[in-house]
Amino acid sequence: MFFSIDADGDLPIYEQIVRQVKLAVADGILVGGQMVPSVRQLANDLAINSNTIARAYQELQSDHVLEPLRGRGMVVRRDAMKRCTKARNSLVAESVRRALSDALAGGMTTAELRELFDAELDRQSAMIENAKHASGNGNS
Repeated sequence: MFFSIDADGDLPIYEQIVRQVKLAVADGILVGGQMVPSVRQLANDLAINSNTIARAYQELQSDHVLEPLRGRGMVVRRDAMKRCTKARNSLVAESVRRALSDALAGGMTTAELRELFDAELDRQSAMIENAKHASGNGNS
């Protein structure tokens, strides 16, 4: 799994890791029963303090995404996908709410927002379709 950490961002590093693990589970990149890197390994790979990784893993355990496998490390819970999909959808909904609030406060009309949203949705959908066809995963 690949992590993208913004050390200068507003979101604490441990929360970035938590979000990225949840998104990876929601997207099926990480699956139930799959091992995640050890605290030491991930801390070394990301050049981050191991306490930060441990905190992220602890939160993921509390959120029922990861569970310890005695003597082996941490694994994704088999029932985590539904929970992570719900978390992903909440993150997206919050981002949309913030964007809409900012746009409306900035003077955009609902018609302008709908036009912008529809155009961007079409663009993003086309990009996904093109990527599927390019990788041979298209269903047409």
